[in-house]
Amino acid sequence: MNRHHLYLLAAVLTLVASGIVVYKAIVLQFPLHPVTEADAWDVEIRVSFQAMHAPAKVSLYLPREDGPFAAADEQFISRGYGVNTRHEEGNRRVVWSIRRARGEQFLFYRATIRPVASLRETREKWPQIKTPEIVDDARKLAIDAVLADVRAHSADSETFVSEVIKRVNSASPDGNVKSLLGRKTAMEDRIEVMSQVLAGANIPVRAVHGLRLQKYERDAQFIVWMEAWYENSWHSFDPLTGEPRLDPDLVTWWHGPSGLVEVTGGRNSEANVTVRLNREPAMQGALWRERELRPALFEFSVLGLPIETQAVYQILLAMPVGVFLLVVLRNVVGVKTFGTFMPVLIALAFRETNLLLGLLLFTLVVGMGLAIRFYLERLKLLLVPRLAAVLIVVLMLITLISIFSNQLGVYRGLSVALFPIVILTMTIERMSIVWEERGATEALQQGLGSLVVAVCAYVVMNLNSVQYFVFVFPESLLILLAATLLLGRYTGYRLSELVRFRALSGGGK
Repeated sequence: MNRHHLYLLAAVLTLVASGIVVYKAIVLQFPLHPVTEADAWDVEIRVSFQAMHAPAKVSLYLPREDGPFAAADEQFISRGYGVNTRHEEGNRRVVWSIRRARGEQFLFYRATIRPVASLRETREKWPQIKTPEIVDDARKLAIDAVLADVRAHSADSETFVSEVIKRVNSASPDGNVKSLLGRKTAMEDRIEVMSQVLAGANIPVRAVHGLRLQKYERDAQFIVWMEAWYENSWHSFDPLTGEPRLDPDLVTWWHGPSGLVEVTGGRNSEANVTVRLNREPAMQGALWRERELRPALFEFSVLGLPIETQAVYQILLAMPVGVFLLVVLRNVVGVKTFGTFMPVLIALAFRETNLLLGLLLFTLVVGMGLAIRFYLERLKLLLVPRLAAVLIVVLMLITLISIFSNQLGVYRGLSVALFPIVILTMTIERMSIVWEERGATEALQQGLGSLVVAVCAYVVMNLNSVQYFVFVFPESLLILLAATLLLGRYTGYRLSELVRFRALSGGGK
């Protein structure tokens, strides 16, 4: 297989991995760093009313599902009430109902509001807005007169809508606007007049109610604005000034002229709204967005595994990082080690102790085991019985060390029992063979090299940022695979060889 094929394979792996990482970071909003925080708002609405010892029903609008924000962890708190949620013309409602209630009643709605703008792509068709039919000829003439005047003072749809709003809200409106308003002065009534006028120009209009997301507000008030449809999308306008607007911190709650709460079978109803900013780990919000809006992707990912299994994979997925570091240290630097993966496994064993204590225990067990291995060599045992004997001795040594460390109060020493016993046994056997065949110097070099690689792998694999990144973005391991494949064809000098042969290049003079 030629080099071009290898380079192409490495490039494909890198591009695929990079594309998935970029998609998850930008579209799914997965944070690249474990300590990144994101904004979330806790919202509570308390509905109170006086029941009349009769059946009662309370309807409350809920946040819509088509805006740049979405409600998570919704809770409906009541005592003795039935709870149902329903969708009505794009709006969401919760309905509490009870057969008989008396006295003062309290109902609560709680939710966490999170931004989801990057995942929401809505394609709306021409809206079906119900505009009241105008049967009064005088009213029709007034609307036609206002439209004719507005057309003469506007250039496009945006300025057309702005002019209508300004004229309806003018401090000194003309006779036509006065006849349309009558004695109505509430904002909802003015928006209704605007919708009737703009309907004559084939521009649908709707009232929108939303909540401003602030740091903390105990008695928050819902804000009303209006939206007009033109150029195949909705455009927001300030219903007082006619200026185009779209506040990024407004979460849309419901559309239409209705109020927030409707109570049947009660009186003196009141709704108190509390908003509080809550900084949460960005990963928590990203997981919720993936689970709610991309459930298939969530189910077929590591994040969809049980929590206990995730903890295991958080360690296992960091192993390729340590293995890649081993490849670099062996093939590029030239560090000598026992075996290929033994240093990485030792690094994993160091996780059960701290690094210094792990090095001490590892050196102690291997040293004592090596001395016993040399003694067993004099008995002329066969390979398999000899290995079994070394394994038994290593296990006994670890047991004694655990007992003594417990008596000394060094409880971390008890974790040495979690060292890979077979790896220690094979390390002792391999070191003794190298000692006999190549001498003590070579054996000590490989033993020291193994510990150096194990320490480096331990440090890298235990970095919180590394564990987080490979766990959340496991596709990034494809980049490590590509780099490993390229290093597999490296035939140049190792760094240790440059030092070893520097005399040949005149560096030793």
